[in-house]
Amino acid sequence: MTSSVMKQGHTPETPRWGLDRIPYETIDMARLSGREDLLYMVAGASFVEIASDLYTSNLIEYFEGDAPVVEWLGQHWQHEEVRHGHALKGYVQHAWPDFDWEAAYASFFAEYSKLCTVDEFERTRGLEMVARCVVETGTATFYHALSEQADEPVLAGIAARISAEEVGHYKHFYRYFRQYRETEQPGRMRVFGAIRRRVMEARNSDAECALWHAYATQHGAQASKAGFKTLCNRLGKDLRRHYPISMAAKMTLKPLNLPASLSNVIQGPLARASVWLMR
Repeated sequence: MTSSVMKQGHTPETPRWGLDRIPYETIDMARLSGREDLLYMVAGASFVEIASDLYTSNLIEYFEGDAPVVEWLGQHWQHEEVRHGHALKGYVQHAWPDFDWEAAYASFFAEYSKLCTVDEFERTRGLEMVARCVVETGTATFYHALSEQADEPVLAGIAARISAEEVGHYKHFYRYFRQYRETEQPGRMRVFGAIRRRVMEARNSDAECALWHAYATQHGAQASKAGFKTLCNRLGKDLRRHYPISMAAKMTLKPLNLPASLSNVIQGPLARASVWLMR
């Protein structure tokens, strides 16, 4: 039996499961002992995913008039993102029952809702699709790394399934970008500019906001910015050991539609930049 089978959450003797039916009762609590790092990552991720309700309404407003995009966002993307959040929330509540998830989320949303506006979107719809591709690259690779880092089978299985769905979301946004590219005809420099802006924004990401509220809720009056910085540095170092650098580079470069020879040359420096972004 391979470790990959175990990480998908099933063995030949147990039924397969999906994000709509997660066997929380089989969580191996012994493997979570002393793993408070996983609490912060999973709780923070659940906050951002559930808050995608707000983000979806902003995207639908931005793409108003493009019926296929609006329909996919409202009927598919939003549903799956929120499902990711509830899957992770359920894990937190089963694995760390003393953590006040509701209070932490309320605190996060009070701050996040003020930052999540249509004003932050790209100037054209095609370039916004490029930005969406960068975001989905970040989420797909994060969950891939989390699935490798977590040695608790249920969490590893949840993360692996979410990563696969995020790759599917990337493919949809990329397809819509190609459609907009036909009419907008942005040059590679404009596409690169959209990629660069979204990548740089990742340095001050929603994830950091979510992590802070998880940390502050867990530590209460003892929470400090210095302690939080130390936590973020530790989490980043741990995650980098499992981060799929090549996958991130290939997905980020794809909207540039570069010749294969040039794309191969650039992937190395871009991969190193991916590691820098996680510091």
